[in-house]
Amino acid sequence: MAEDGRDESLATDDESDHTAADGSSSLTHTVMEEDSTLLRRMEICVAEAEKRNGKNTVNMQETFTVYLVETRPMDAVAEGRNQAPDSLWRRYSEFELLRNYLLVTYPYIVVPPLPEKRADFVWHKLSADNMDPDFVERRRVGLENFLLRVASHPVLSEDNILQLFLTEEHGWKEVVFETGFQAKAESRLRALSATFRVRSPDKRFMEMKHYSDELQAHTSQLLRARARVADRLYGVYKVHGNYGRVFSEWSAMEKEMGDGLQSAGHHMDAYAASIDDILEEEEHYADQLKEYLFYAEALRAVCRKHELTQFELEVASQDLDSKKQQHEELSTGVVRTFSFKGMTSKLFGQEAPEQREARLKQLEDLISEGEEDVQEKTAECDEHVERAWLDMQRFNEQKDRDLREALISYAVMQISMCKKGVQVWSNAKECFLKM
Repeated sequence: MAEDGRDESLATDDESDHTAADGSSSLTHTVMEEDSTLLRRMEICVAEAEKRNGKNTVNMQETFTVYLVETRPMDAVAEGRNQAPDSLWRRYSEFELLRNYLLVTYPYIVVPPLPEKRADFVWHKLSADNMDPDFVERRRVGLENFLLRVASHPVLSEDNILQLFLTEEHGWKEVVFETGFQAKAESRLRALSATFRVRSPDKRFMEMKHYSDELQAHTSQLLRARARVADRLYGVYKVHGNYGRVFSEWSAMEKEMGDGLQSAGHHMDAYAASIDDILEEEEHYADQLKEYLFYAEALRAVCRKHELTQFELEVASQDLDSKKQQHEELSTGVVRTFSFKGMTSKLFGQEAPEQREARLKQLEDLISEGEEDVQEKTAECDEHVERAWLDMQRFNEQKDRDLREALISYAVMQISMCKKGVQVWSNAKECFLKM
């Protein structure tokens, strides 16, 4: 139904030029435009999914899905050689491990999200079972999109762990754990969940954090609205099956009108059945919106990392200022602010010269260390701001392009669906005219 509708749209509507053949074609076009050395060298796809049975870490039987990742040298594709692809199987949890590693290793990058592990924003006739074949197929497409996103990124695509994930079936996990990313991941989780207030945050990052909240809210609302519409649309289409039943039963008792009624009934039956394919195609567009729903969290994580680095810099600067003030007060003997040490000096007298010199020397060493610490944290903060802002601009350009294409394609699909409905009733009208 969808392909017929697109053909009709191409004949009458210029906007149908934007329509993608499926949920991943728009992304493939987008990522191939990126200046990525990995995609210049390698063709990547998740070719199929397979259900398997096995034992988990606690030796209990479980059913799980594995995905076939295929890679092929791009020069073989360009030269037209039919070279067999290299292939390996990966579980969803392995994709999760790869992404967690990327999140920790590249905190300044808006890391592409994975497709949902379990179906969300589903309408009532759509299965929420993560083993449902339709859901597994959509997740396969989403995992392929994830790999294409990562492989098209100018920084992520050059990571050695990504190369191992794509080409080495065994041993790549050990290399990941050897990087020590788990300790960094735990530290990152504690930092992202901590409550702190930054005095001088970068205004751009505060605005981007607010934008990520709004993006998540609006995409959630859109997906909920779409699920409600799908529920009602499904009911409306299926009710047309009653027309088909009535016309077919009626035709049995009519001599002159029988053929016309029977034909009209067939058109109504076909119309009622077409909604299943329509809503299945809609799920691909919904998955594109879900990707940016999850992207919002990745964007927020980058902003949160900025807050953390800025907070650490401010704490280090305050500590350095405190040490410098203590040194000045000890050197001059003039206490500018109230302190417990100042009160004890007045009550019990000044320290001995040797003690004073030892404390001054200790403070000087601490000040020297503090200045180095502030310098390092300033450089770290500046580097994160520069790199993160550059990647956020790249992300914004990608987002605007992708969402525009997805929404246009969705609109064209709706137009095609409505034209199909008009055509069905036009055919029914012709049947009635012939009676």
